Amino acid sequence: MRVSIDGGPAAPANEVVIQALDELLQPHNRSDAPGLVIGVARHGRLVYRRGLGLASIEHGVANTAWTRMRIGSTSKHFACLAALLLAEDGKLDLDDQVRRHFPELAPNAVEPTLRQLMNHTSGLRCYLDAGFLSDGLAVRPAGSGWAGQLRQRDVNFVAGQRFMYNNGGYHLLSLLIQRLGGMPFEQFLKERIFAPLGMVDTLSLPSDFAIHSNMATLHVKQADGSYKRGIFPSMELLGEGAIASTIDDMLRWLAHLRGPKRVGSDASWEQMLAPTRLGNGVTVPYGLGLMRHQYRGTEVIHHAGAVFGGSCQMLTVPGHALDIVILSNGAQVDVAALAKQVVDAALGDALLEPAPARPELDSFRPLLGKRYMSPSSGFVMGFAEADGRPALSLLNLPPFPLDGDDRHWRLSFEDFAAGPFSIRRPGLAGDAAAPPTLQISESGVEESYHLLPETGPAIGEVGRELAGRYSVPELDAEAVMYVDGAELKMEVKGHLNSTLMSFEPLAADVLGWQMTAAELPLRGIARVQRQDGKVVALRFDTTRTRNLVFERQGG
Repeated sequence: MRVSIDGGPAAPANEVVIQALDELLQPHNRSDAPGLVIGVARHGRLVYRRGLGLASIEHGVANTAWTRMRIGSTSKHFACLAALLLAEDGKLDLDDQVRRHFPELAPNAVEPTLRQLMNHTSGLRCYLDAGFLSDGLAVRPAGSGWAGQLRQRDVNFVAGQRFMYNNGGYHLLSLLIQRLGGMPFEQFLKERIFAPLGMVDTLSLPSDFAIHSNMATLHVKQADGSYKRGIFPSMELLGEGAIASTIDDMLRWLAHLRGPKRVGSDASWEQMLAPTRLGNGVTVPYGLGLMRHQYRGTEVIHHAGAVFGGSCQMLTVPGHALDIVILSNGAQVDVAALAKQVVDAALGDALLEPAPARPELDSFRPLLGKRYMSPSSGFVMGFAEADGRPALSLLNLPPFPLDGDDRHWRLSFEDFAAGPFSIRRPGLAGDAAAPPTLQISESGVEESYHLLPETGPAIGEVGRELAGRYSVPELDAEAVMYVDGAELKMEVKGHLNSTLMSFEPLAADVLGWQMTAAELPLRGIARVQRQDGKVVALRFDTTRTRNLVFERQGG
């Protein structure tokens, strides 16, 4: 074990870290596939800086350490800092109600604040998530985001009561920054944040159609192994995910984030990093565009990002002055998990606590393949196995591994950016039957979930009753449900495009659905709403939209 100057354990030597990272990244060192760029620094000094794979398959250009890539939702905390700079200027208050600045929006019983837009507790619907349901990946022209927000008449939940990731809230915040800042959003970021910090290769890009120097192409892998160009479906991407940068600029930014501040007051940065307290007292580790929590006994601050054909993870370990930036333009890799592996390699077991034990699968087996539904909220969860571990499927999504202890199973908020979700562990033997009810909580709100039947109703039976036309005002869309052979399908026709989804009946009046397009693998639950025994609507739930109403037309 290496020893530090004060006699305590020390991090591995740089040459050891470099060798470990070379081995870890070797699968991405290819000349026939997109890749990634990675930068690692300690105390502001570079330890590792490398580009792997191709920046462009089309032109055979390699990624370099200075290749520029999109950072996706990692952009969000830059928008938060921009809003805080305007607050320092006296032009807004983060606790202003959103409707004070946007009176055109539909009124709510509990009006959300600007701060709640920033910490994803506003309860407002998201124009982007809703738009995927109707228009798929059609490119939205300028003004579509604002128009989509204006169409939302309902909310996902009462403001402040839950956490639900919301890109639309950041779009509204960006429009306000633009208005009160007196300049385009992109210019505000450049003048007030990027330029003062010397981030000369960083810019905010409203669309993927403009050509910029030294930009990597985004690559989306197809089922046959080929690649398709990644294009984000918007001409007006803003604070929700518009920034492109380099690892050098982002490492410079992380050094500023954990060190003395030249942009933003100490009070503003305290707000950025403070956890969010929900109305019921539950605290989640998401602040204003940043996640802050413990990893193997040491504090980490981070935010991931994803775009079509790319991803990003930005992470700092302040206690060890360790900064990590990973940008991908289509490499088949989980960059958030990779960043944790970099932390492990850079700090070593001597400085990190052992990883927590994972729940064993044996006591979980009676639940495998079972689904449960809350009669009050209509939320549906399923239980499965993932990588040999107990896993939870939310709203028909692929299963995600659970953490937990002797009393609860938990879906990690830090990994999933939702919930948090917690399940009271029932006393189960390996050969026990699945219990008829489970107690499951979301954001600290516990509900009783009831076991759904092993087999749902027949497609033909459900199709005969549900087939027909539907109207979806909040999507500016119409929909048609029909039976196609042995499948139940729905075509949703939006203002710009149409989408197709298939349905699986799970129980009486409960259906799982998923998009049929591989490029947009959205999934969710649809619940049948009746009045006097007749179907009057379908209510759609996704992880970011709840109770979206498809109104039945005709008899």
